[in-house]
Amino acid sequence: MSEIKSKVSHIGYVNRIRDNIFNVKRKKLLLLYEDLKSANCVVCGGSGRSMYSLNAAMSQIAMSHIGWRNKVVLTPDDPGFPGKNMYDAAAELERRYKKTLLLINSGSGFSDDPLAMAQDLAKYIEDKKTSKFSMGLITSNVNSPLAKIVREHGHVVKLKGRGRSKPSFEYSKIGIMGDIFELGSLFLLSMMTEAIFRNLEVDGVFRLCEEESAKLGSIIDSNVQSETYTHIIDILERRTNVFLGGKGTANEIVKMTGVRLFHIKGFLGDNLYIARGVNTPHPRAGDLEILVSFSGETKPVIIWRDIFKKLNGIVFAITGAKKSTLAEKSDFQITLEEEVKPGQPRRFYMRAAYVLSPLPVKLAERLGERGLKLPEYLIGWYHSVTQ
Repeated sequence: MSEIKSKVSHIGYVNRIRDNIFNVKRKKLLLLYEDLKSANCVVCGGSGRSMYSLNAAMSQIAMSHIGWRNKVVLTPDDPGFPGKNMYDAAAELERRYKKTLLLINSGSGFSDDPLAMAQDLAKYIEDKKTSKFSMGLITSNVNSPLAKIVREHGHVVKLKGRGRSKPSFEYSKIGIMGDIFELGSLFLLSMMTEAIFRNLEVDGVFRLCEEESAKLGSIIDSNVQSETYTHIIDILERRTNVFLGGKGTANEIVKMTGVRLFHIKGFLGDNLYIARGVNTPHPRAGDLEILVSFSGETKPVIIWRDIFKKLNGIVFAITGAKKSTLAEKSDFQITLEEEVKPGQPRRFYMRAAYVLSPLPVKLAERLGERGLKLPEYLIGWYHSVTQ
């Protein structure tokens, strides 16, 4: 790996992410950025945390009521997605919209689901000779099968991931598995959506990234080094199950956190659940619930908190308002305040993802201090048989 140019955070992989974003080729990003700006409909494709990153960023378009030129955002899992696969859906999408962009986020370019979506859409385009579709891909592997298909019908942007690095226990430096690409793509995509909202040119994307990276580094460091964070690691180190919850974009953020945290907690014999999932049990006394809500007033999230406390669970909340109901009622809370008008893109969700991302890293380091070292090849194996 190349040397880090400068530091914005004490968490090494955050600095690597910042450098990787500024290494993105402007000309390549311009083409994808213009396609995203002009699309009437965006269909999101990906797998695992890459998909959650994409969904979280694009949800800011879906929730906004001004400045988006009536842009619609869909995923294949939406109840209203007009087909059982991309080929079937394309006919209806062509009827509804002047231009549809299939936007894919995939670090490796080998994930089955997005590859199938790209293959299906490519077949439809070739069969129908239509010009109403384009594809976009953010990836670390521009030579993958997925990249080759997308390049024929759209644009590919290379965003470096971790690259080749030797196995290490220093997860603060390298992240865990796909952290660098998945968090990096969330950052880049979030700044792209904000730049579109502000009607900026592509250079404006990089200016927003530069502005935010300095803020984000201090936000991460101040919270990770806080007493609250230490208390949460203390709780995670115990034999506790973990529950995560949020609505809308916050749900994508907690799922991003849950994927990595489960790999560590699973080795301790503990479980991790997403609130109101099909297999979510009642908590036990002492279990931990992590809730994310910008307003801190989202009713279902408040109800989850109330039920959890009645069963003697411990609640940790991340909110955008310190005086909110959720923040005041939780055992531990972090506030990521942000002044933003309704209908405008929020950085809160991206910041929450970054503040939560060191949890499994710090937990693994704490276990290492106790003599239980978790080599990454074991985490990789665990990931391969549970995903």
